[in-house]
Amino acid sequence: MMHLIRSAAIASFALSGAVATAQTVPLGANLERFDYPAPVRWYDAMSQGRPIRMAYLDLAPTVRANGTTVVLLHGKNFCAATWDETARGLAGAGFRVIAPDQIGFCKSSKPAGYQYSFHTMAELTRGLLDRIGAGKIVLVGHSTGGILATRFALLHPDRVAKLVLVNPLGLNDTLAEGVPYTDLGKLREEEAETDAASIRAYQLRNYYHGEWRPAYDRWVAMLAGQYASPDGDTVRDAQARLSDMIETQPVAAELPRLAMPVTLMIGERDLTAFRASSALSERRSRIRTVPQAAGDAVKHIPNARLIRFADLGHAPQVEAPARFLDALKAAIAR
Repeated sequence: MMHLIRSAAIASFALSGAVATAQTVPLGANLERFDYPAPVRWYDAMSQGRPIRMAYLDLAPTVRANGTTVVLLHGKNFCAATWDETARGLAGAGFRVIAPDQIGFCKSSKPAGYQYSFHTMAELTRGLLDRIGAGKIVLVGHSTGGILATRFALLHPDRVAKLVLVNPLGLNDTLAEGVPYTDLGKLREEEAETDAASIRAYQLRNYYHGEWRPAYDRWVAMLAGQYASPDGDTVRDAQARLSDMIETQPVAAELPRLAMPVTLMIGERDLTAFRASSALSERRSRIRTVPQAAGDAVKHIPNARLIRFADLGHAPQVEAPARFLDALKAAIAR
C-alpha cells in the first residue's frame, strides 16, 4: 500500500509543473504515509517541558566497518530520507550513518507553540547520539542543516572530528544585508499559500537552476503531502516558526571559533539567499547567495577548504549523487 501511495504522489507531479494542491496525496503532518528508504527509529525525550519524538535512520556499514560515524543533517525543505543515496553510499564504504529528522520537520514532533532554536536542536541531537552510543563523529549539514551542524560543532567541539557544510545557510546575516524581518503572523500567512506548485517553482529556480528531473518529484510530493493533510495547519505553523529561527539565528559571526577541519561543498549555481525576495529591489544585490557567502566564509574559518561544483545547485547530493558521494568521501578522508 505504501508503495502505491508513493507512486501515485510521484505520478501526480511528473505530468506538469503547475500541480494543484487538490492533486496532492495527503501524507500526514508527520509523514505517516510516506516510506523512508530504511527502517525509521525513534528517540523519545523531554523538551520545553513536554514529550517529543525524533525520527532517525541508523545505517550500519554494509562492508567491513571503518570505525567512523557520519551524521547527516537535512535542510528546511528536505528530510532524512533525502540523504538516501548518500547514506547508502557511505554505509557501503564502511561508515555507520545516522540521519535524524529534526524536531518540527518531517516525521518528528511538531509541538504547538514550540520555541525553535538551533541550540535546542543541537542539544536534542546530542541527546540522540548519546542514547545510541555515537561517540566522536563526522558531521555533515546541508542548507538549514548547515547552520545546525555549525551550532553543534561550536557547542560540542570535542564531539566533532570533521565538519562538512553543503550549501549551508547562515554564513551571512541576511537581515543585516537588507532582508526585512518578517514576524510570525506574516510567515504563517505565507505558509497558507504553500502547495505543490509553489514548492516546485521555488526549487526549480533556486535549487536546480531551471533544470527539472523526474527524480525530484518525489521530494515535492513529500513536502506537499504534509501541507495537504487534514492536520496540515500543524505543518504550516511549524514551518513559519522554523523560518523565524533561520532568519534570526545565523552563525556568520562565530565562524572563526570553529576549531576542527571544515569543508565547504558548494553547488555554484545555487540562487538561495534566504527570504531575499522580500527585500526592497534596490537592496537585493547586497544580499549574498549561498555560494557568495561561502566564498567569504572560508577565509574566516581557521582550518577550512572550499570544494566548488560549478554546474550544480543548492542540493548537489540530490542533483549528482554519485559525484557528490565521491567528493564527500574524499573530504572525510583528507
